[in-house]
Amino acid sequence: MRRVRGPVFPLLRHPLAPLSRTGRVVVCVLFALWAFAMSVAWSPAFADDSQAAPAEGPYFQLAGGDPAIDRLPLKSTQVDARIAGVIADVTITQRYKNEGQRPIEARYVFPGSTRAAVHAMQVRLGGRVLNAKIEEKQRARIQHETAKREGKTSALLEQERPNVFQMNVANILPGDDILVELRYTELVAPTEGRYEFVFPTVVGPRYHKPSTAGGSSSFPATPHLKEGEAPNSSFAMTVRFASPLPVGELRSPSHGIEVAGEGTPQAEVTVNDTVSHNRDFILHYRLAGERTATGLTLFQGDGPDGGGENFFLAVVEPPLAIAPAQINPREYVFVVDISGSMHGYPLNTAKVLLRNLIGHLRPTDTFNVMLFSGSSQMLNPAPVAATRANIERAITTIDQQRGGGSTEIVPALKRIAALPKASDVSRSVIVVTDGYVTVENEVFQLVRRNLGNSNVFAFGIGTSVNRHLIEGIARAGQGEPFVVTKPEMAAAQAERLRKMIDAPVLTQLKARFDGLEVYDVEPATLDALPDVLGGRPVLLYGKWRGEPRGQLVLEGQAATGTHTEVVPVRAPDADASALRHLWARSRIQQLSDQEALEGGSGQRDAITALGLHYSLLTQYTSFIAIDQIVRTSEAAVPVNRPLPLPQGVSNLAVGEVGAAVPSTPEPAAWLSLLVVLGLVGVALSRRGKW
Repeated sequence: MRRVRGPVFPLLRHPLAPLSRTGRVVVCVLFALWAFAMSVAWSPAFADDSQAAPAEGPYFQLAGGDPAIDRLPLKSTQVDARIAGVIADVTITQRYKNEGQRPIEARYVFPGSTRAAVHAMQVRLGGRVLNAKIEEKQRARIQHETAKREGKTSALLEQERPNVFQMNVANILPGDDILVELRYTELVAPTEGRYEFVFPTVVGPRYHKPSTAGGSSSFPATPHLKEGEAPNSSFAMTVRFASPLPVGELRSPSHGIEVAGEGTPQAEVTVNDTVSHNRDFILHYRLAGERTATGLTLFQGDGPDGGGENFFLAVVEPPLAIAPAQINPREYVFVVDISGSMHGYPLNTAKVLLRNLIGHLRPTDTFNVMLFSGSSQMLNPAPVAATRANIERAITTIDQQRGGGSTEIVPALKRIAALPKASDVSRSVIVVTDGYVTVENEVFQLVRRNLGNSNVFAFGIGTSVNRHLIEGIARAGQGEPFVVTKPEMAAAQAERLRKMIDAPVLTQLKARFDGLEVYDVEPATLDALPDVLGGRPVLLYGKWRGEPRGQLVLEGQAATGTHTEVVPVRAPDADASALRHLWARSRIQQLSDQEALEGGSGQRDAITALGLHYSLLTQYTSFIAIDQIVRTSEAAVPVNRPLPLPQGVSNLAVGEVGAAVPSTPEPAAWLSLLVVLGLVGVALSRRGKW
């Protein structure tokens, strides 16, 4: 074949021929860097990055629009809580007013306690009072839409998650002043003698995987205000105690409060922050005396509110933890969220927490760290000993993170589940995240099915974490949830975890009732209860029949031998009617956990029946209140109430595009770089052929 010469095709002889030697070196180095980047992108650590895509759910509220429409109809929220013993009754009053010139339908997404049993709703419109009724969810939606089309004012309350609710109020006419009141009850159980009452005030932005990438979620697309922008509505809160014992040490790590009557059974707390609805309200307190929570409370349902059923609640404090003489080898895997919503304050808080957790490991322990956002990466190919050098390297790597990208927690946990584990090693998985995702059930299912050989602990980081996810992970993994709202809390929470996992307080725990006939008990299996961790009480719900007599006996193995706890049965408490709602809420939670494990909606009928019978808001039942007066013929304009970003959360949490973990590449990536650079070196050494 004749060789082509001359200027016609000069680059066919050699693509780098026209360049100087320096130019050829630069081109080769650039090629090496490109090849390195591609190898990183396709390495196993970044295998999930192809799934990353823009979030579909949260978005920023835009100003403007029709001036005749009131875009901010929620004017105020008033919270009144009454705490008697270990039971809190909470009433929330939302005031809506249409200050525009057109009828509107207001939609408002707001948080609730993960333990809340929402059992009543009432609407006040002018001089009329509308008592809501509980209905199957789809039936309630149809009734609401029908009333809206007919020009009637209607209020619909739905549960999006156990801790996230949505209120729709249709046909709010110009000048209307509407009060929507809802009530719930919850258990306030002590931990190491300290009580904590939590009222969430804002829903953080939830990451949605786009449907184009295989994602699916029913979570509402909620608008948010920009970082630091305060809502125009007011928030007020009062907590009143009706305690059998004096209430002391009333403190709030989250809000400014005013306290009256401290040291008496009728203490009162008022929130005095001017801007207080961008973070969880947290109240700590103690009751006078020792082991005040240990006891058995009975309610006899003969009255009009009793429903003809009798209920009990047992709250039993465990004995003090005593370290065992023999400790199995311990392995810790820290799973750390470095996504966009963790940027800034939450991630800085997580860094302080991890310095305390990792920095206090024993030299005999082994550990590893996974960082995840749109993808995930292990710090080491295998667990390493908790030497000072390895600990410092892990802390330095974590300190370098800045936060960015989506929150692909499911692929991260799948990777943890696939890690090999020696049979004689006790593994603890510690998940650190704000929980701003919408795949809670998928996470619970994954943890329960694949991490059963580990103790799974979840740390919620930030001022308004997704407690449903944090508590659900711990429940599915037989661990314990923790919430760290400030960096200065990190050391105490890390120490609390350390005390728990140094040694279980009670193992092989069993419970029985002598002399009292009980049924429908939660947990259902009394002869195989979960291990008791230090400082965490045992909680038992159930029903009873016959005469209120006998005792509850708990037996288990402590470090010092067999331990027995005996709790006598006392006369029923006529003021404990909330136990019927708490029992039903506990049973619904158990069925929901089972449904998450099975996948699908196999427990729909059972959950719906419980919700309807006990008048409880569930994922399958809703509250609906309709004014039967036709008030307008004009179509209502939908208005979505924007939420503030939680305190400390940056704008990166909203609409952030998924990104890979911006940390040190894995060994395979470094090897590919060395190979490419080696080839470049060989090419440069062959000067005669260039």
